[in-house]
Amino acid sequence: MEPRLKMVAIGLSLALMILIVELVRRRRLREEYSWLWLLTGAVIFVLTVWFDVLVWISALIGAKAPASTLFFFGVLFSMVISLYFSVRISALTDQVKNLTQELAILSSQVVIERSPSNAADS
Repeated sequence: MEPRLKMVAIGLSLALMILIVELVRRRRLREEYSWLWLLTGAVIFVLTVWFDVLVWISALIGAKAPASTLFFFGVLFSMVISLYFSVRISALTDQVKNLTQELAILSSQVVIERSPSNAADS
C-alpha cells in the first residue's frame, strides 16, 4: 500500500474512533450503537496497518484485488446496519402505537372522572 494512502487511512480510522467517543460523551450517540462504529474504525485501522491481512482475506474469498474486498465488506456492512435499524424502527413504531393507545385510554378515564355528573354524585 502506498505510504500516503496508508497515512490517510490510519488518520481516518483514528478520527472515526475519536468522533464516536466524543459523540457518546456528549450523549449524541447511545453506547449501544457505539460499539459497532468503534469496531468499524478498529477494523479499518488493522487492515491498514497489516495490509497483508487484507490481501489474505482477498485471496480467501476469491477477490482479485484488495479494493474489491473492502468494497464487498462495505456493502455487507451497509446491509447489516440497514437491517438492524429497520428492526429497531419497527419495534419503536409498535412501542409508540401502544403508548399512544394507553395515553388515550388514560386521558378518557381522567375526563370521565372530572365530568360534572361525577362531581355532583360525590
